[in-house]
Amino acid sequence: MSLHTRDNNLDLIKWLAMLTMLLDHLRYIWPDTEWLFIVGRLAFPLFCLGIAANVARSHPGELYTDNNVRYLGWMTAFAVISELPYRLLSSDSSTLNVMPSLLLGLLIAWGAHHRGRDGFVLALTGAAVAVLIQERLMYGVFGTLLPAALLLAIQWPGLVWLLPAALCVMANSRNRWLAEWELQPFTLLIVAVAFAAPLLGLWLLRRPGHFKIWPVKRWGYWFYPGHLAALHLIRSLG
Repeated sequence: MSLHTRDNNLDLIKWLAMLTMLLDHLRYIWPDTEWLFIVGRLAFPLFCLGIAANVARSHPGELYTDNNVRYLGWMTAFAVISELPYRLLSSDSSTLNVMPSLLLGLLIAWGAHHRGRDGFVLALTGAAVAVLIQERLMYGVFGTLLPAALLLAIQWPGLVWLLPAALCVMANSRNRWLAEWELQPFTLLIVAVAFAAPLLGLWLLRRPGHFKIWPVKRWGYWFYPGHLAALHLIRSLG
């Protein structure tokens, strides 16, 4: 598929990622709605799937393209832009906002897709940085490996789908509820949704996309810091 061809299924996945992320973050305004955290376990793997699908649409070996330079530039810029609103909304968080995890995931996915020396160096660099700052990364090292795992699942459907599902569970394993509550119904639901999220996304990506949906273009980058800032403002005025 051409990079310039809209993929309705991919746009649907992006919308679901943004919606589930927003629902998850509503907990900052209404603390009693902790169950929304379960819904939020869909967001990160769906964003990772968006990255994997975009990487899969490019031709292997064509790493140094204008599209990739712009992609990297936008991801880097919003990793920086998003930190302040994230810190305002979640001042007690010990991690950076989610964009650095997605950015490193993009580098590793590029390395997995564009084989050869340059791809290897890129993937190794992304993985090394992830290991070095893993305590500061939302979803840790496992989260940065998820786009590459989803890329493999796109290219080789079948049992390979279990790889991103397992990685998604491991990426969520650092969550405080899993650490403190152990095997409770709430934590079991977290694990179940985390495992199912990549499978749901991959299934949606392969469905016939004969429907109309508002495309998620570059304005989608602004949704993350924008909704964080809006929620902080609403909480401050409440």
